[in-house]
Amino acid sequence: MPNTHEIRPGQSIELLKALHILTRDGKMNQDSRRKLKQVYHLFQFIEPLLKDVKEQRGSVTLVDHGAGKSYLGFILYDLFFKDLNDNSHIYGIETRQELVQTSRELAARLGFGGMSFLNLSVADSISSDQLPAAVDIVTALHACNTATDDAIHFALKKQAKHIVVVPCCQAEVASILRKNKGKALADPLAEIWRHPIHTREFGSQITNVLRCLQLEAHGYQVSVTELVGWEHSMKNELIIAQFKDLPRRKPAQRLAEMLERIGLQQLKDRFFVPDLVQTGR
Repeated sequence: MPNTHEIRPGQSIELLKALHILTRDGKMNQDSRRKLKQVYHLFQFIEPLLKDVKEQRGSVTLVDHGAGKSYLGFILYDLFFKDLNDNSHIYGIETRQELVQTSRELAARLGFGGMSFLNLSVADSISSDQLPAAVDIVTALHACNTATDDAIHFALKKQAKHIVVVPCCQAEVASILRKNKGKALADPLAEIWRHPIHTREFGSQITNVLRCLQLEAHGYQVSVTELVGWEHSMKNELIIAQFKDLPRRKPAQRLAEMLERIGLQQLKDRFFVPDLVQTGR
């Protein structure tokens, strides 16, 4: 059996074996130990949000975008959802049909009836009738490039109270910066992204800054932190947004000004904001 201090109380050993975190004889290698540590670390951020929604609304609906093998969804369900005995539900969204089918079979085997897995892109899920009109929590871990933005759009449309994203591989903004570099160099600030490696890194950084402003422009309180324990990945920035109905006018204006200053006006539709810039809020 694995060391008990490494596994949370109530955690299904069968699930950990099915996810290949534990071997068939219940042992854990260094790689799987790191993987479990990472998921548990993220769970520490998400658990208070789950408790908040449960207390306020009586049940919890969570949508996990780019679910992959659904490590996060299964761990969340096993540690929190399975004992609720209410209408709480987790939806896993994934484009690879074989992973969707494997997750469906595992959920059925474990008796996790409050889990559904849908073969959809993040963008398609926004208009899909297979998902409820409103959800409580949206997660997206390492959804590549614009898929993170699609997950944010999904959350905004579904009026999610909490949004948790770990962005990955932001290439769109860098490509536009690269294309407009000649014109932008009239501004001394363009030196920040003049060299190719800086273009890539600044593009990634500014993408997340714009995402935070977009969420704030929709009334969310945003915090940004680092996922400690994800040392194998350079993409470990964690953005957590909680809807607080905060004033929107200033972040909306800042977002518009930044798009204009950096030469990203063509991305106004992607980083859309409500028509509140002219209002008192």
